[in-house]
Amino acid sequence: MTTYKLCERGLTVATFFPAVTKKPPAMKLQTAAILLVFWLGMLAVHEVKGSAGSQPMRRFSCVRLSTRQLNIRNLASYEKQQVPVNATLFITTKGIKICVNSNQKWVQTAMKKIDQKRAIKDK
Repeated sequence: MTTYKLCERGLTVATFFPAVTKKPPAMKLQTAAILLVFWLGMLAVHEVKGSAGSQPMRRFSCVRLSTRQLNIRNLASYEKQQVPVNATLFITTKGIKICVNSNQKWVQTAMKKIDQKRAIKDK
């Protein structure tokens, strides 16, 4: 008997093999539990994403300060730091990180130049 003739008579695969279409109750419960855990995980990630505790920790902290004046043209960006020492962390175009005293005049000038470069790029 072909599948077409079975359908004409109102018979389906489920008529002959009921275990194929029905899930056991334990399987339904397991699927529901997995979906619930997944949903709760997504909710937790959403909540943590905006909290202050989820902000990335600084990987580099200035402990010693360089006394040399750096060439401003070679500086790509900077970060201010107050703990453990008050310093400015300059990052060169090659990715080298150098800490200097924030109170020096050339440091203030360098930070202004970098800010001007950023403002031009953002336009």
